[in-house]
Amino acid sequence: MRVYRDHLILLGSSIKVALIKFNELAPDAILFVVDSNDKLIGALTDGDVRRGLLKGFTIDSNIDDIIEENPRYITKGENNLEKIIEYREGDLRIIPVIDENHKVVNVINFRKIRSYLPIDAVIMAGGRGQRLQPLTDKIPKPLLKVGNKAIMEHNLDRLALFGIDDFWISLKYLGEQIENHFGKGIEKNIKIEYVWENEPLGTIGAVSKIENFEHDYILVTNSDLLTNIDYEQFFLEFTRQDADLAVLTIPYQVSIPYAVLETNNGIVKSFKEKPTYTYYSNGGIYLMKKEMLKFIPKNTFFDAPDLMQAVINNNLKVISFPFSGYWLDVGKHEDFEKAHIDIHNIKF
Repeated sequence: MRVYRDHLILLGSSIKVALIKFNELAPDAILFVVDSNDKLIGALTDGDVRRGLLKGFTIDSNIDDIIEENPRYITKGENNLEKIIEYREGDLRIIPVIDENHKVVNVINFRKIRSYLPIDAVIMAGGRGQRLQPLTDKIPKPLLKVGNKAIMEHNLDRLALFGIDDFWISLKYLGEQIENHFGKGIEKNIKIEYVWENEPLGTIGAVSKIENFEHDYILVTNSDLLTNIDYEQFFLEFTRQDADLAVLTIPYQVSIPYAVLETNNGIVKSFKEKPTYTYYSNGGIYLMKKEMLKFIPKNTFFDAPDLMQAVINNNLKVISFPFSGYWLDVGKHEDFEKAHIDIHNIKF
């Protein structure tokens, strides 16, 4: 994956340097002009260069007089997904991301990603994976390969596909292998930081150890899931309902092979012939407002259902996001075998 700095060019550079960069960028040929502190100054396209040459500039001239001075951009952490969708649907493909100091911190390319969600993602990867022994005796479950890459890498890449670029990975069992595998995320144009559990902290307790989230929304996911969820739709539904916490749910239908009577004090009121009931199970992916972190106790074993109950107990809004796409919890040997078959047939 191209790193965002390939799209940056220093103010005062020559047109020749810009042409060399355009050639390297090929179909992604747009440059963002920055000063020595990476502050965004303008944008430059091959069209700007052509117009400049027609006006009499040469390839040895600098770019300062031919740049576009007011390029569109996205501000890091800005909760304005509607603007991002407008850019994308308006065929604006490559956009710089700036921080509060107008410094370019990323460049997103809608030919490579589908959205740019204002979310920090936490991937819980500290588990022992006992049900997959002996496969996990020397390799942590998140690094077991499905297809051509690790289980967790499928998960991480799916999140990055929706523009999430701030990641936290919770580690314990054989965590050094996971840290060595993913590093700081530079090759994927993302940022990864690691959280170590000295003692098991449950399915969400380790999140309490993180104090410097970049965004106002936090997504927490298990590391051993394979899914083709549309994270943009998940986020849009979350904000549409003004939820405090959302949980991905997987519908399960249970068919009763007999008529079911509905009674009240022993009196039959009605009956249903061989009914089918739909139940919703926890899918292991949670989206929340950052304020919900206050309900997770520090350095204490705490599971995600405990957090949901705490939010409910405080009269805040927890919603279900029913999902009917592909979802698989790779927890047992039969799940692992199924994943190897599905990975070649499911469109991710």
